Amino acid sequence: MSTNGTAPTTTNSKVMIVTGASSGIGRSLAIAAAARGYAVLAIGRDAARLEETAQTIRSATGRCETLRIDVTAADAPQRIVDTALKAFGRIDVVVNNAGAGTSGMLLAQSDGEIDAQLQLHVYAPLRISRAALPAIRESHGGFVFIGSGVARVPVPGYGAYCLAKAAVRAAAIQLRRELRSEGIFVTYVDPGAVATGFSSAAGMEDNDSGLRADPNRVARRILSGIEHRASRVNAVPLHTIAAVIGEWLPALADASLSRIVAQPGATKPAPAPTPPVSQASPPVETVEPATPVIFNDFERALEPVARRMERVKLSQTFLREMLAPDSTIELHDVAMRWAGMPNKNERAAMHEVLDALTAAGYLEATGEETWIVRRAAE
Repeated sequence: MSTNGTAPTTTNSKVMIVTGASSGIGRSLAIAAAARGYAVLAIGRDAARLEETAQTIRSATGRCETLRIDVTAADAPQRIVDTALKAFGRIDVVVNNAGAGTSGMLLAQSDGEIDAQLQLHVYAPLRISRAALPAIRESHGGFVFIGSGVARVPVPGYGAYCLAKAAVRAAAIQLRRELRSEGIFVTYVDPGAVATGFSSAAGMEDNDSGLRADPNRVARRILSGIEHRASRVNAVPLHTIAAVIGEWLPALADASLSRIVAQPGATKPAPAPTPPVSQASPPVETVEPATPVIFNDFERALEPVARRMERVKLSQTFLREMLAPDSTIELHDVAMRWAGMPNKNERAAMHEVLDALTAAGYLEATGEETWIVRRAAE
């Protein structure tokens, strides 16, 4: 945990927990909330980026603490709640924003890949919300769940991600109806297609970046929904309307998607002028393509971190040799093998590369800094 030395408060200042706060929607929301007077606990896995978010908030006289943690870890829910209460004395809003997608056809994905998506997008938010519920009851606050257009209209090639986001939508509706009698609000957010970086992280190509919404705009819409205790926030209404049309007219959606989505190994088609659905940017540190094309090759998986690898002289050859199926990788060990005595920058670069390989399905995270190799490089 990072601290700015301020003692915990028990005043009327509201407190917001934001997972996936190191980039994208989460970062923008944390900054916007702090500007409105919220004390913020920013959660994420990238310590350097989290600290950048915190420094941005503090430089504007806002209050922010950070906690670097994998939200799927068994101890994450209680650590998050304990950190917020220790730092600020209360919890008013929990924003379940952390997320990441992986490319792949649903039946081609392993049980582990499917479970990883459910753990990240469904189970972890429910566990965190359960742990925070006593504090939320006390403050009469609420929960926010970040959904996606693919919850309404699944897109081929997103496999378990679509499945997980549909479950998020159902969970938010269920919790809203179960908790409303206690004066607790639950907001479901369809963020629309947002320019945050999800496509490349998921191993997809982003063909319609010009259609993407500014994450700062989306964050402002979410914050307004929180302040009005809204049951739903459609951050980019036109994107949501497109998704609703796709849901109501499945034959049209099927035909449209068959034109704009390339199956593995297929020749890439020309992108359609208007996508039939919007895909939300997850969270997490992430961009959703409106017209995804699947690329599973090793070089494409590393494309999001290629410049970082070049700067620190991390070769693809080293990474290929590292990917021995069913072996376990530890961040410290692999960084030592590569750099000898890695500095902070080299260690952070290695972590980003391992996260990119995880997003592409080569690795599966088993802890905060441990992974199991699921497949070798092509």
